[in-house]
Amino acid sequence: MSNRCKAFALAALFVFSFSCLLVPKAAAQGKISGTIIDFDGKPWADLPVNVKSDQGAAQDTKTDANGKYLFANLRPGKYTVSVHPPQVKDPFTTVTEVHGTTETPPVNWNFKEILEKQSPEEAAKMKKQEEQKTKFTAMKQHFDQGMALLDQEKAAKADLSKVTPDQRDAAKAKVTDLSNQAAAEFQEAQKAAPEKDPNINLFWARMGEAYDVAGRNDEAINAYQQAIANKPDNAGYYNNLGNVLARAGKIDDAKAAYTKSAELDPANAAMAWRNFGISLYSVNRMQDAIEPLQKATQLDPKNAQGWYLLGTCMVADPSIYKQVGDKIQVTPKPGTAEAFQKAIALDPNGPIGAQAKAGLEQLNALTGGISTKIGGKKKS
Repeated sequence: MSNRCKAFALAALFVFSFSCLLVPKAAAQGKISGTIIDFDGKPWADLPVNVKSDQGAAQDTKTDANGKYLFANLRPGKYTVSVHPPQVKDPFTTVTEVHGTTETPPVNWNFKEILEKQSPEEAAKMKKQEEQKTKFTAMKQHFDQGMALLDQEKAAKADLSKVTPDQRDAAKAKVTDLSNQAAAEFQEAQKAAPEKDPNINLFWARMGEAYDVAGRNDEAINAYQQAIANKPDNAGYYNNLGNVLARAGKIDDAKAAYTKSAELDPANAAMAWRNFGISLYSVNRMQDAIEPLQKATQLDPKNAQGWYLLGTCMVADPSIYKQVGDKIQVTPKPGTAEAFQKAIALDPNGPIGAQAKAGLEQLNALTGGISTKIGGKKKS
């Protein structure tokens, strides 16, 4: 090789070596990480976290399910890390420095400890709110379970009319058992309710219903009375109380309860009086049922059931039957036939209309007199 060629080769090698010296080395990368604890001392999941370099470059991330966050691949320098809990006005910030060769210390926040140090009163307030929230969750779970059991109890009660005589005792025991379970759940809901809960009446009312369905009169009466004590303007509670009192034979108390129900809810007063009549009818207090059924039909003259029950109770009134010689003379109360006729007109093709027709036919047969003489016949 000539001296000229050797010189050119050496020059090229020198230029290549120099250019290699000019290529900058990649800067070491760092990271910022940490854990955030919420005001209740639990890992704060899904909380936004922001980091901004001293050059103004910013990144955002969120904490994971364990309250941890991570910013990776950060150039060396100072960074401001900030979080803004939704419960507070201003964000929390801290400055840290990333070095390429050493681990950056974790940037953690424990807001439970921060709150307890900075505002003990607020910490106590939030603790109480959390306790009430926990109690509300427990209350709702018990109440919902009680409602599910109450529905089962009602279904079991409906099945009583379908079972055979040999199955009746077991079916009644099932109703009682479901009643006990439902009432117990409502009692637990009541215990778990926050202090001075405005809906405490609901627990008593549902408890009363659980006892009512099972025919546990005394317990149902007490529960409905407690519901009324907590919400005295609820007409439905007085109506339900009246139903049980009438069934228990406490007619005067039942009348007072239905009267109050009608006063509180005039639009449904007819229903209250009709329910009173039905309750008395169901326990064969026919004569006592006449007055409330008369009030019900006056307030709601288009209800076929009210007219039919009124006619039936009038026919069953013992005061219309009088022994005259060897016969029982029947003198129907005024309006008896008209009651049956109105029920027929209002429900001409329905079950109530059919029952009213049968009742009217019975009335017509009775008015001829009933012979009490052996072998005697009714007067035609």
